[in-house]
Amino acid sequence: MLNLNDLQWFVRVVDHGGFAAAARALEVPKSTLSKRVAQLEATLGVRLIQRSSRVFVVSDTGQAFYRHAAAMLVEAEAAESVVRGLQAEPAGIVRLTASVTTAQLVLAELLPALAARHPRLQVMLHATDRFVDLVQEGFDIGVRDHSVPLPDSDLVQRRVGHEPFYAVASPGYLAAHGGAPVHPRDLAAHDALLLSPAPSAQVWTFLRDGEAIGVRPVPRFFADEPWTLLRAALAGVGIGCLPRGLCQPDIEAGRLVRLLADFRYGASMTTTLLISHRRGQLPSVRAAVDFLVEGLARYRGFEEPRAL
Repeated sequence: MLNLNDLQWFVRVVDHGGFAAAARALEVPKSTLSKRVAQLEATLGVRLIQRSSRVFVVSDTGQAFYRHAAAMLVEAEAAESVVRGLQAEPAGIVRLTASVTTAQLVLAELLPALAARHPRLQVMLHATDRFVDLVQEGFDIGVRDHSVPLPDSDLVQRRVGHEPFYAVASPGYLAAHGGAPVHPRDLAAHDALLLSPAPSAQVWTFLRDGEAIGVRPVPRFFADEPWTLLRAALAGVGIGCLPRGLCQPDIEAGRLVRLLADFRYGASMTTTLLISHRRGQLPSVRAAVDFLVEGLARYRGFEEPRAL
């Protein structure tokens, strides 16, 4: 029979990425954690963590075991929340994942305030541009910025709001290329900063008075994340269509010029929170979700902040 306390120690060690970090966070001796995980491995007859003085790697078996053990602890946390009435004081670990750009430009500003508001919360952010399976990888909340609808899933989708894209260029670029375009068709003669070399991504669509105007600018620079495109626009490489919240500070400072303000770019960026059903009812996760809905809408100035 497994010692359930050993499962908890193992999960916490993996959460913190090592025995030393977990020992500091949990305020227990490192030797105690190492001994308990070793006992768990002996009981199971498998190696869960490959470790040495310089290496800490969770084995494939360890990763699979971690997912189930973490789920078990979630249920225990939920039961404890009911018994102890922790709804009034959110506590525990909240695990979030977001793209690198969203983490650096938005969540880096918001999450410290979340931790300050709820001192008993432990906030863990994982920033990555790869696909993340929230349930399989043990995350509570995924922050997703997207210009097309997200696929259906078993996750709760809570839409926060959306913001338009602006066509922008630096004053230097415009001076070197005959001034600002006055109609979307003028963009056909201009260099473009694009998210993808795919043919569909190289056509920009603008809307006005019910008319859709498609134009294919000159492909000049590609990057699959908007922060790099913003830097290219500031450097005068070309014209980019970027989320308002990303480029607005540079527009206000005069480093960028908004173009074609009488037209609306065909796409907009929507921000949605993805929430695991399993953990969505925990007070800690609910508190984080409510904070992010409020904070993201305020920070980005969303036009339609609302939940679905």
